[in-house]
Amino acid sequence: MELSGSSAIVTGGASGIGAAAARQLAAKGCTVVIADLNAEKGEALAEEIKGVFALVDVTNTEQIAAAVKAAAEIAPLKAVVNSAGIGWAQRTIGRDGTLESAANLEAFTKVIHINLIGTFDVVRQAATVMSTNEPDEDGCRGAIVNLASVAAFDGQIGQASYSASKGGIVGMTLPVARDLSASGIRLNTVAPGLIDTPIYGEGEASEAFKANLGKNVLFPKRLGTGDELASMVVECLTNSYMNAEVIRVDGGIRMPPK
Repeated sequence: MELSGSSAIVTGGASGIGAAAARQLAAKGCTVVIADLNAEKGEALAEEIKGVFALVDVTNTEQIAAAVKAAAEIAPLKAVVNSAGIGWAQRTIGRDGTLESAANLEAFTKVIHINLIGTFDVVRQAATVMSTNEPDEDGCRGAIVNLASVAAFDGQIGQASYSASKGGIVGMTLPVARDLSASGIRLNTVAPGLIDTPIYGEGEASEAFKANLGKNVLFPKRLGTGDELASMVVECLTNSYMNAEVIRVDGGIRMPPK
């Protein structure tokens, strides 16, 4: 699928994997709408890649709608990357046998709302607009990539909410792709492993921590880069025969229990 001259939306696009995807989409000729809560980083990146920043909390349906409208007004919306998400770690029950020390249900709900429901809301709204595009020679009107995680398959101790949210993204890949096929829209999911993003911090201690994490990767024994992950995202968008798939990009890692 040709992306040049179209618009794209990247949620969580101000940093990390989202920013890498935004840069690569811009290099393909897209005008990218960076949908994020971090206005400072988002506006700076938008200026760098000649895109547009949109303040978006993916739990806010109206803000998503505004970003989708902004993209469609620039050029036909043909690509969406759902990278916005948060992590949370807490054991299901505490050690003292009291309900007070059990997992925080509000925190669990928040992770599901942002990571899973937010992703679906972007998909349904963006796909609605994509369905009005002129189809290409394959009948394709657009493509969407959702970001899951290897935690969907190899969730560690304390990752119940995060794994559930990412497992939900994996689980809805096929049925949503089947839904959207009638409108000529493809949908795939990419599940990153350990990717070197700002979440790990900076400095000597951070580098030592990342090096230690990298020892768990099958090969190469390091964290992946944002560009390595983003290249798979872009492949899923541009390769017209990629549809309804979940692809791990993880160096072969299988996460241990903890």
